[in-house]
Amino acid sequence: MADTMTMRVTRYEPDLDHEPRTQDFSIPLRDNWVVLDGLNYIKDQLDGTLSYRWSCRMGICGSCGMMVDDEPVLTCATFLVDYAPGPIRVEPLANFPVVRDLVVDISDFIERLPRVSPWLVRHEDEPVDDGEYLQTPGELAEYEQYSMCINCMLCYSACPVYGLDPGFIGPAAIALAQRYNLDSRDQGAADRLDVLIHPDGLWGCTFVGECTTACPKDVDPAGAIQRYKLTAAIETLKSYVEGPS
Repeated sequence: MADTMTMRVTRYEPDLDHEPRTQDFSIPLRDNWVVLDGLNYIKDQLDGTLSYRWSCRMGICGSCGMMVDDEPVLTCATFLVDYAPGPIRVEPLANFPVVRDLVVDISDFIERLPRVSPWLVRHEDEPVDDGEYLQTPGELAEYEQYSMCINCMLCYSACPVYGLDPGFIGPAAIALAQRYNLDSRDQGAADRLDVLIHPDGLWGCTFVGECTTACPKDVDPAGAIQRYKLTAAIETLKSYVEGPS
C-alpha cells in the first residue's frame, strides 16, 4: 500500500470565488488516521487557510460532518485506509449554504429547532416536596435511542426531501420531538403535534430512509418519523370520533 494519498478538497472563499473549486493535497496514508487527521495535516503543514469545523475528535460534538466521496460522515470516525489508494474527495455537507471551504451555514436548522420544543414541557408541576420525577428503566428505554442525537446534520445532508424543499422541518428535529413525546415526564406532545402535523412537518417525509443510514449514533430518525405519523393519525381519528371538546 502506498504511503501517501491524494485528498481532493473543496475550496471556496466568497470574496474571491464565484463558485466552489477543488484543490488536491498529498497527505500521509497511515492506518490509524481518519479523514480529520488528513485535514489537520493540510492545515498544519500545507495550507493554513483551509477552513473546516471540528472539536472533540470523539464522535460526540457532531461538528466535523462533511461529504466524503458523496456520503455524509463524521470525519473523525472515517478512516483514510477505507478509501485507499484514493484520491479521496472531501466536500462540505450537501443541502446547506457554504460559508467558506468546508464550513456550512446551519442557522436554518438552529432557527427551526425551537419550533418542536425539544425540552421537557410541564403544564402542571408537582410540588417540590413530592420529590423527583422518577422513571423506570422501561420508561427510559422508550425514548433513549432518540436522545442520542448530536445535531451533526448528516441526516439533513442525506435527506432528499430537505434537499428539494428547505421548508421541510427535517429528520433530526422530528426525532427530537419524538424523544420528548415519549418521555414520561413530558406534557407537551399535543403542542408539538400541532406544529408537526402540517405538510412541512411529518407528512413531508416520503420515508426514503437515508437519514437513518447516515446517522452515526443509530438514532433512526426515519423510524421516529414513521412512529410519529402513526400517533398523528390516531389522534386525528380520535378527534373525529370524539368531536370537539
